[in-house]
Amino acid sequence: MSKDQQKSALSESGNKPASGNVSPESAKKIRNFRKNKFSEQDLLKDLLNGNKTALSRGITLIESNQPAHRNQAEFLIEGALPYAHKSMRIGITGVPGVGKSTFIESFGSYLIEKGKKVAVLAVDPSSSVSHGSILGDKTRMENLVTKPNAFIRPSPSGDSLGGVARKTRESILLCEAAGFNVILIETVGVGQSETTVHSMTDFFLLLKLAGAGDELQGIKRGIVEMADAIVINKADGENRKAARDAKLEFRRALQLYPAKESEWKPEVKLCSAIYNEGVEDIWEMISDFKSKVDENGYFKHNRLEQNKFWLYQTVNDHLKSRFYEKPEIRAALKEQLELIENNKTTAFAAAKYLLSLA
Repeated sequence: MSKDQQKSALSESGNKPASGNVSPESAKKIRNFRKNKFSEQDLLKDLLNGNKTALSRGITLIESNQPAHRNQAEFLIEGALPYAHKSMRIGITGVPGVGKSTFIESFGSYLIEKGKKVAVLAVDPSSSVSHGSILGDKTRMENLVTKPNAFIRPSPSGDSLGGVARKTRESILLCEAAGFNVILIETVGVGQSETTVHSMTDFFLLLKLAGAGDELQGIKRGIVEMADAIVINKADGENRKAARDAKLEFRRALQLYPAKESEWKPEVKLCSAIYNEGVEDIWEMISDFKSKVDENGYFKHNRLEQNKFWLYQTVNDHLKSRFYEKPEIRAALKEQLELIENNKTTAFAAAKYLLSLA
């Protein structure tokens, strides 16, 4: 509908004399648009029908820090729950520059060709100075974003631990309720978010680069112990030999780690996301993993453990929010910060005093 038609419809609704002819139905739609046209019931209905616009609106609601949006967000989550939990959740991490976005575009496109519906929850780092975020994943995944069965949602990391958006778990549920059966969760890759991502995914994929000097360094990190697979990306051109050498190193290293509770033995794969090489092999590996953990019962067990972790995290988030929302806490916090600046109290004493007011 053009702007002239909108003006005409608004005129029919009693604002100004109409300058054109618009049907009563169109005028009603315009009036609803002027108001908050989506109730949470309408939003949930559209979301369950797979409407990507409704899904985006829903995630915006649950990410909102506005107290007025909290009840709407809770209604959406509760309504989505019976339709969720029917996906494969894959966490993807790696240092900046390893090619996570390129890999996700190649991998996601392949899955869509296989008949999957793919949602990508990409966490963008927020500036510690301006608190802004570029949210550029949609521009980096220019091919994937055009596919009808793909949904890409970049979210600012804010002050969340290690760059994982605070409401990522709830976003996963909404994506599942909207019919997406593969959820890819990309982390910032700053080295602190892996534990959090591991707590909300079924399969944890670590992307590495050959020849970056971190093969042996990476072996020392706990992240390798958490990984269900290591993928050496950019294994093409002159980098092929270095990638094959890195693959052997990681394979030897993984043999030193204790067996996983899932009974799965982590594998090391080569991939060239830019040339779409090795992507099919990676999905076959994940499918083998899924078959194994379904058979031995670990998949269901892991989901239950995720829910327990989610319970604690939700309680912590609510307690923190309620604490800082109290007017007396906000006023006392300002006073205590001034006392700290003037060296009249310590951080521990100030915290003890603030907690006594809760």
